[in-house]
Amino acid sequence: KKVDKALTDLAFSKKRIAVDVRKCLQSAIANAENNHNLDVDELIVAEAYVGKNLTMKRGRPRARGRFGKIIKPFAEITILVRQIEEQS
Repeated sequence: KKVDKALTDLAFSKKRIAVDVRKCLQSAIANAENNHNLDVDELIVAEAYVGKNLTMKRGRPRARGRFGKIIKPFAEITILVRQIEEQS
């Protein structure tokens, strides 16, 4: 999907995660433009996936001297963009 279409879809999405995915996509576009000198108008979203990140371990005291384990997992969003190759 072209990046401008993807940004528009994420802007009007009602899903809560769409805000974070949109920020990640904007960062990928800025990196492609500034670091790799790619044309923004020819960028497409090549891959997008979510992986595991760190897990914070917390606890809560429970009845009779026990300890309730609370695990707070985090995720890592990865978006790869590439430039459309010209058909010759």
